[in-house]
Amino acid sequence: MLFTFGFYSSVLLISFTQGIVYSVLLLAKAIKTENKSNYWLSFFIFLCSLYIAPWMLGFAGWYDNQPYRDILFYTPFQHLLWIGPIIFFYTQSLLNPSFKFSKKEALHILPGLLYLIYIIAIWIYDKFIFGDYYFYENGMDKDFEEWYQKLGLLSMIVYFILSIRYYNVYKRLMFQVVSYADSVLFKWIQTYLIAFLVMLLLPLVFDGVEYFFPEIKSYQGSWWFYLSFSIVMYYIAITGYSNPTNATIPFKMSFFDKNPILLLENSSANELETSIDIQYDTVEEVVSPETEHWKSKIETLIQAEKLYQNPELTLTDLAKKLETNASVISKTINQGFLMNFNDYINNFRIEAVKISLSNGEHKKSTLLGIAYDCGFNSKATFNRAFKKNTSKTPKEFTENL
Repeated sequence: MLFTFGFYSSVLLISFTQGIVYSVLLLAKAIKTENKSNYWLSFFIFLCSLYIAPWMLGFAGWYDNQPYRDILFYTPFQHLLWIGPIIFFYTQSLLNPSFKFSKKEALHILPGLLYLIYIIAIWIYDKFIFGDYYFYENGMDKDFEEWYQKLGLLSMIVYFILSIRYYNVYKRLMFQVVSYADSVLFKWIQTYLIAFLVMLLLPLVFDGVEYFFPEIKSYQGSWWFYLSFSIVMYYIAITGYSNPTNATIPFKMSFFDKNPILLLENSSANELETSIDIQYDTVEEVVSPETEHWKSKIETLIQAEKLYQNPELTLTDLAKKLETNASVISKTINQGFLMNFNDYINNFRIEAVKISLSNGEHKKSTLLGIAYDCGFNSKATFNRAFKKNTSKTPKEFTENL
């Protein structure tokens, strides 16, 4: 098989090979751990590796020789209309354990499928009907046509925005239903979305450089773009493979625009379906008697039983103890206390920490030990909540006692 090893082809060969290797490793990890999100990440890395392939093979001499030229012409290596949907599916599978690929999701991959059919139709016509290059008479690979490249970039931008929106809804829900939201707001999601954004910006950056410095525009100049792309891909592959994605998510989330529905899981039963209408921005000027009633009951129960000491306390747990539904508790905390559930419970924890510090407990135990006893489950969460509540760090507060 022809492959001209040179600086340009060899470096991209390494990137391409590593991408394929990590795609296989992620697939194996998905099968072993039964973590569906790794299937999508594996597919994403595989598509990114294929994206590099034409330029790697081009520098290796494939466009200048047969039958290799036909392989490049009639094989769609750059599936630009699939990359965006796959990253969107990956985001959903990380945040929603019940996410499944259904007919609705299949519509997202339809444009990419149509492009695949388009390339197959061209191959059939050229090879079996016309008998020569008709669609490829100009010698330009269809993967690099401007309309396809621009449409592919637009598709990825749209799905990047959808992924951000999905994550933001998830974030808001977590702060409404659990008291340990910081622990399940995956830092990895923010990391790979930023990396994906860098991927999206690369063509714009390189186009801008070539516009202002047209003298550097060349076939070799484009190599730097693909090298940069492969570096970002490699980063996502390595960190995605090593990143533990098994987080405890207390609900299954369905996305219905501005009215999300939570299916809260009941630990004592298979599943408790509770529909919660979350009041994000609605604040009543006059608190209703019903809200005042539940405010008193909630506050009394939490203080009497010290529920805040449970680091995994959820909105559902509190609703069960009060023998009502989660929607009532959520509405009361949002409108009655003007805060979300996570911040509300953390305020009790901070007050408990302040009492312990005032009693000199920090002389017998560490600050972190006191924080854990009061219900916090991480140092970072404790420090953030304490600063938000007191405008001081725990150390500064202790020094001022």
